[in-house]
Amino acid sequence: MDKQTPHGGQPEDTPALRQLYDDFKSNHLNPLWTQIAGLMPRQPKSQALPHVWKWSSLYPLAQQSGELVPVGRGGERRAIGLANPGLGGAAYISPTLWCAIQYLGGHETAPEHRHAQNAFRFVVEGEGVWTVVNGDPVRMSRGDFLITPGWCFHGHQNIRDEPMAWIDGLDIPFSYMNDVGFFEFGPETLSDTTTPAFSRGERLWCHPGLRPLSGLANTVASPIGAYRWEHTDHALCEQLRLEDEGHPGVAAPGHAAVRYINPTTGGDVMPTIRAEFHRLRAGVSTPARRDVGSKVFQVFNGHGAVVLEGTTRKLEKGDIFVVPSWVSWSLQAESMFDLFHFSDAPIMERLHFARTVIEEN
Repeated sequence: MDKQTPHGGQPEDTPALRQLYDDFKSNHLNPLWTQIAGLMPRQPKSQALPHVWKWSSLYPLAQQSGELVPVGRGGERRAIGLANPGLGGAAYISPTLWCAIQYLGGHETAPEHRHAQNAFRFVVEGEGVWTVVNGDPVRMSRGDFLITPGWCFHGHQNIRDEPMAWIDGLDIPFSYMNDVGFFEFGPETLSDTTTPAFSRGERLWCHPGLRPLSGLANTVASPIGAYRWEHTDHALCEQLRLEDEGHPGVAAPGHAAVRYINPTTGGDVMPTIRAEFHRLRAGVSTPARRDVGSKVFQVFNGHGAVVLEGTTRKLEKGDIFVVPSWVSWSLQAESMFDLFHFSDAPIMERLHFARTVIEEN
């Protein structure tokens, strides 16, 4: 006997069926046939929304926080998480990624701690802060990309009178949902308060094409604490110069890009986070595309726009935007346009969920 109605493939509503559903509920059960459209959509439908945060609003709020909120034990960091408007108020920029603006006043120190989550910092402007990672002091300067792999002790000190702000990126949402997080306080004072121009990790590892024989074992995360702006900028400039010289394949037309890598493996800098830097010539637009996984960008220099599901949003220095999974996006450069980019691509690729579609115009 056919128990289905002609509409939606659902059974006929009867007292017996309602009792069955009540029994399911009391036994902590859910029938797949009432939920399959939500659990298994035809394509990804993220609860997260594409969104743009303006630096012109973020930075003044960080300044006000600096005047009102102390930094130290308890709160640990003066970091303001970017809360995706589709995720119910959680301070997650996407279902897998955290992004925050961190603000450290003149001569302030953020004490050391460590956690299982992987973290990085990217500096859009400012000087004067050193982050100490497992006892290695690392200078933070404009354009630098700095990593703090999971379970590394780290703290920050500002040696100048002027405050400094940067963005933090972590895999907190992914770690939280999978119950893998640990946290531990470190010493009250920084383990090293010196301020060298280059960290010990850089002095060992940042020599083109060379690898120290004392470090031949592959590491899960990069042993380099800081990827310096002068190297990033030079690599992007050379790609575009080679394009001008007629060498094919060194860059997409008018679009240079680099990926920060772990020199021991050639792979991503950390197991859950990919980081890249993109430079577009003035007037260049990228093809619209959709990707599985979350992407976040911050404008480093220049003016342009991002097109998110057909809606164009203007961008300038410091602005941050998120592209949730399977949202259509493309970039448009009005001037030379520099963007820092991070994503959860290592997770998606390792689990074989990664997929990209380039959309036709």
